[in-house]
Amino acid sequence: MMSEVNNTDKLVDIEEVTQTNTEVTPVESLAEEPIQTEPVLEEVQPEVPEVPAEPVHEEVQAEPEPVKAKPVHEEVHAEPEPAKTEPVRETPVVQEPVKPVVVQPVNPVPAPVVEKKKSHPGLMLLACAAIGLASGFGGGYLAVSQFGKGEPEVIIQEVPAEEPTVTNTASAQVITAGPTIKEVATKASPSVVEINVTAEQTSYGFFGGTYKVQGAGSGVILSSDGYIITNNHVVEDAETITVTTYDGTEYPAELVGTDAKLDIGVIKIEATGLQPAEIGDSSLIEVGDIAVVIGNPLGTLGGTVTDGIISATNREIVIDNESMNLIQTNAAINNGNSGGGLFDINGNLVGIVNAKDSGITSSGATIDGLGFAIPINDAIDVAEQLIKYGIVTNRPIIGVSLQTLTSDRGQYKAGLYIMDITKGSGAEEAGLKPYDRITAADGKPISTYTDLTAVMRGKKVGDTIELEIDREGKQMTFTVHLTGTIEETQQG
Repeated sequence: MMSEVNNTDKLVDIEEVTQTNTEVTPVESLAEEPIQTEPVLEEVQPEVPEVPAEPVHEEVQAEPEPVKAKPVHEEVHAEPEPAKTEPVRETPVVQEPVKPVVVQPVNPVPAPVVEKKKSHPGLMLLACAAIGLASGFGGGYLAVSQFGKGEPEVIIQEVPAEEPTVTNTASAQVITAGPTIKEVATKASPSVVEINVTAEQTSYGFFGGTYKVQGAGSGVILSSDGYIITNNHVVEDAETITVTTYDGTEYPAELVGTDAKLDIGVIKIEATGLQPAEIGDSSLIEVGDIAVVIGNPLGTLGGTVTDGIISATNREIVIDNESMNLIQTNAAINNGNSGGGLFDINGNLVGIVNAKDSGITSSGATIDGLGFAIPINDAIDVAEQLIKYGIVTNRPIIGVSLQTLTSDRGQYKAGLYIMDITKGSGAEEAGLKPYDRITAADGKPISTYTDLTAVMRGKKVGDTIELEIDREGKQMTFTVHLTGTIEETQQG
């Protein structure tokens, strides 16, 4: 479902900061063999002088799968031939109480298992005997059932583990500890800058006039010689741009190029030896991954680090009439964070922050924890073209300027109208004219500019698009060849 975000990051406003929770990986200890205590109860009984020992394999039942256990004489005497063992006739020796086993509840696991310690074989037998004498089979069963019934499974161990081992339940693969948020901040913060701009605005009315306004945002260093990526809405129409790097040094910046469709801008400062961000791969991120946002919230808190998770990887959002597919995160984002970096747990840049959704809906629901970032794979492609050409050259266009009419006006019905045709474009070649109303594109109904951009998103230069047009009440169909970008303000 498409959501619409009002992007207000051009000026400094105060928003609330959200907090997040982290997740804990299930812990599971694996043992070599399951061991039951029931067979020992029948072998060790007070006041019974002669108890013939029976082979353990007749009594021990492995819960997950039948496992043939070795005969008792192999554990006690390490004899190779269990079939020739003679019955043991001796009076049971009362042993000193053995330390009870430790029961540790953990996250759900497939079945109780036993962690086997490397010790003398007889010690294990004596421990089982002591448990049987102390509480009997019923007591042992009660301990497991009380901890396990209706709750996560348990792991039975002889002694507490010296160090907890974190494993993957499915593959039993040891998971090593990853980088911390502190390590991510240490690695990524030097590549994030503060951006302050001044612009000229004109107001109308009794107190109208022209006056200077200030704005603030963030940016991320792309190269050691001073190319910086940010948002189009941070630097567009700016008269002056000032960049403050992580070490507090201020530089005047020049605008290299902007792209309104993806909300990307590139600026340049004259500097050397800067620390660029390490570029990640936004196609590899997954929902639930750690997300770290670094930027300049409120325009005064440069270098602020917030963290959360990736909430969605491909959320379709409409910003300033442009349909975009963005990364969603619950890391705290405020005005001034625009143009800053969204980093993964390895400190790699995976997104450029550009929007947040906050406030109260028409139904009274409070919106919080909804932040968005442009996937770095898309952002870098645009930034590289802006650096090389000053414009985006590989984006396909129809070659028209468009306007949406939201309600019927005289003879013009509500819909998306062509207002101008770009010379040399596919639209001019196909025969489209101003005031044609686009009703469908590639068979999909069109009524707004957002509808059309959604269809165009999957196109490449050289592709064609089939447009259904209403021209003065007549239905017509045109096939348009898509060309590269031609300098226009709002291209279709």
